[in-house]
Amino acid sequence: MAGKGQSGVPSASSPPRPPPGFGEGVPPDNALHALGFEFTRITGDEVLGRLTVTEICCQPFKMLNGGVSALIAESAASIGGFMASGYKRVAGVQLSINHLRPARLGDRIEAKASPIQVGRNIQVWEVQIWLMDPSTSEHKDVVSTARVTILTNMSTPERMKSYEEGINKYSKL
Repeated sequence: MAGKGQSGVPSASSPPRPPPGFGEGVPPDNALHALGFEFTRITGDEVLGRLTVTEICCQPFKMLNGGVSALIAESAASIGGFMASGYKRVAGVQLSINHLRPARLGDRIEAKASPIQVGRNIQVWEVQIWLMDPSTSEHKDVVSTARVTILTNMSTPERMKSYEEGINKYSKL
């Protein structure tokens, strides 16, 4: 999605920005935010984000902890599912993840969640996590691949309306 140029009209060259104040106290996912994960795109068709592998994300061997990859996968799919369901509450019911290559301390990774099936009550999402090439910022190697099944179409409690509003603003980057 394009940002707005000087005239206020969307331009393809301007990167999108979150609305002023968004992310201050209302990150899309608290656990990922605490690890330094940055969402770069949130829609009902795609969720993208990046993370630099730090000590806090690593197992004792200085490699990305597989649990962090699983957290990224389920969170990205759930946020996408929330958007795709029209802001209805979602719950992950199954996660299957394969760890294919290590990401080491200091590496930068990118995650992409995409829906495979968006039904009225069940959604299935695929999430891939790639190692980024530091010289080009292009995808280099697949670190992990996951499939997430989500129960959808649950009513959103009133106390969650502020989250819905925040995600909605963030998705219009």
